[in-house]
Amino acid sequence: MTRLTYATLDTLPPTIASPLGRTPPSIGIVHFGPGAFHRAHQAGYIDDLLAHDPRWGIAAVSLRSKQTVAALAEQDGLYTLAVRDAESSNRVIGAHRCFLGPDDAAATHALLRDPAVRLVTSTVTEKGYCLAGDGTLNLAHPDIVHDLAQGSSGTQTPRSLIGWLIAGLSARRDAGIAPFVPMPCDNLASNGTKVHAALVAFARARDAGLADWIAGDVRVPCTMVDSITPASDAALYADVATSLGLEDRAAVQRESFVQWVIEDIGKPLGPDLAAVGATITTDVASYERAKLRILNGAHSTLAYIGLLRGAASVADAMHDAALAGFVDAMIRDDIMPMLPPTAGLDLDAYRAAVLQRFRNPVIVHRLDQIAQDGSQKLPYRLGDTLIANRREGRMPSGIVTAYAAWVAFLIRRTRDGTPILDPAGERLAALAREGAPSEIVARLIDAALGFPPEIRGDDAVRAAVAAAAERIARGDWADLPR
Repeated sequence: MTRLTYATLDTLPPTIASPLGRTPPSIGIVHFGPGAFHRAHQAGYIDDLLAHDPRWGIAAVSLRSKQTVAALAEQDGLYTLAVRDAESSNRVIGAHRCFLGPDDAAATHALLRDPAVRLVTSTVTEKGYCLAGDGTLNLAHPDIVHDLAQGSSGTQTPRSLIGWLIAGLSARRDAGIAPFVPMPCDNLASNGTKVHAALVAFARARDAGLADWIAGDVRVPCTMVDSITPASDAALYADVATSLGLEDRAAVQRESFVQWVIEDIGKPLGPDLAAVGATITTDVASYERAKLRILNGAHSTLAYIGLLRGAASVADAMHDAALAGFVDAMIRDDIMPMLPPTAGLDLDAYRAAVLQRFRNPVIVHRLDQIAQDGSQKLPYRLGDTLIANRREGRMPSGIVTAYAAWVAFLIRRTRDGTPILDPAGERLAALAREGAPSEIVARLIDAALGFPPEIRGDDAVRAAVAAAAERIARGDWADLPR
């Protein structure tokens, strides 16, 4: 089958949106880490922007592997974005104009020095920023050690994203060119603040003057991104080929919901991302908090209760009317009242959007995957809401039931001989192996496993979770109809 390229773009069915006839863009953005999430998320926004402002084409830079950029280059940067929901659609994205791999250091240096490049974005996963456990730059990380030892000649090949950003910023300062805006797009809390501090720390280890310039002149916005992006597979490629009549080996897919929240840094980013749907705000943290407590908190609740009630996926769990109603009520009654008002953030609309996403019949999000690592996730997904309610003198019955379901889940897994996939899995199994549910609740709270340490002395919470765990363990779901 013929491959998707600019030469074959005019053969697409008229129902497929594409960049056919659009002014070829120039490069104004460099992106490190052009994996599936970037291509399904940020690149979609940029593609919309290029329809009326061709200055912001993307140069895709892969630090580790040539595979993705080679696939993009073979198709002139074109690929299909398949939106999967009750009503699905396909469109061809044409946002990328340059494709660089690990062996293209000279070209990457040239782009980072180019005054036309105003924004440098990244999706390299949390590990890619080389941060220590406290969120500061890990100066002992092998990639950072390597990059610091290379010096700042402008011909070096950094291994780390931080090293590359420093190389570009240093070259621009030396040339008297205004700095680009580095913008991390991985879901790392306070990502912009942490990356800015990491850049200053790296520079300080090499050049105090550069560190001072970065501290004073370089702004790194915090961001929050969201859209479920399943891995591309043979079924996707076959579906896209049928839809387009062309082969596309770089196709990606995501749900219809997409969100990009960007901190207002007091000066233009370059591209007008607000014009294509991004949210510009001075309070990214409130959006992060809403996502963590509403989306992630509800996800974990669906996982533990859903698995106990025989569901396998999020969509399955939402077909359980009692469970779906319980989660909705928990969000409205326990979570939303503890979130402060934030300009531009409509919590009720966000709640409705989250529940609609959960009902998506096409995206299969397995509950056993969401249920993993509960001891690490629950203090933030449920525990912060529990603490906030208790400070207001409230007992959040939905959160209490969600915690009790986690305890019942641990008991069932342990006594069935099923491994608990959690960094503390062995400790959790040891605590849940024997005793009544109320005893296990007490052990977990005392050990601050899954439960925030702040509630150790809260006898009312202990009693409420213990009573709910006893009911759930014997199959009594009277807590669900709320």
